[in-house]
Amino acid sequence: MSSLFDLAGHTALITGSVRGIGFSLAEGLAEAGASVIINGRRQEAVDAAVAKLREKGYQARGAVFDVADEAAVAAAFAAFDRDGVEIDVLVNNAGIQFRKPMVELELQDWQRVLDTNLTAAFIVGRETAKRMIARGRGGKIINIASLVSEAARATVAPYTAAKGGIKMLTRSMAAEWAQFDIQANAIGPGYILTEMNTALIENPAFDAWVRSSNPAGRWGKPEELVGTAVYLASAASNYVNGQIIYVDGGWLSVL
Repeated sequence: MSSLFDLAGHTALITGSVRGIGFSLAEGLAEAGASVIINGRRQEAVDAAVAKLREKGYQARGAVFDVADEAAVAAAFAAFDRDGVEIDVLVNNAGIQFRKPMVELELQDWQRVLDTNLTAAFIVGRETAKRMIARGRGGKIINIASLVSEAARATVAPYTAAKGGIKMLTRSMAAEWAQFDIQANAIGPGYILTEMNTALIENPAFDAWVRSSNPAGRWGKPEELVGTAVYLASAASNYVNGQIIYVDGGWLSVL
């Protein structure tokens, strides 16, 4: 059974992984045996995250590039090619949030969220899949969706649109790339204790709403997403494709 979840010999790129959910996923995949690539936009932050993993004995390296910049992504993958780095697990985790009522929302802010949370997953996914297909060994793509892939909330329209798009992008990837033994699935986190959610966590009314509306009665922890990520990155999920697994404490199951 353990061999089904063993990631030894695999290389995983996790975008937006210097902290929060991304770092937890990188650490979890590394613990399962994968060599992981930490990604971020700042060299110092990437170096610090890589050092934390190496201190624990994990195989880790860094790749500094902006996932929403197509030229930067192309350059990063050209560098992977030159260095002989073959990515067979991709986690499209990078994302940003911007909260404002739609009637006050400027196009540039809408576009910035869509570029980072949706278009970047297409760009990085495309570059990864090209190489997976050429190698002929298949691979795994894990996109990070959200509760708002299914249910909207006020003041986060661009994030909601992007995460709804992630759901359908994931299915499109499965429809096109399953024939090459590539499995593309998504994880939909619930309300998780992360830096991105600090303002919500520190808002007594919102914190109370999360706890009262969730059957689990609490916020989730980043590390509680790791098991699903390892499953989707491993041979255990070889016939699972185009699916979104919600890790939300049961939130989407109730009214």
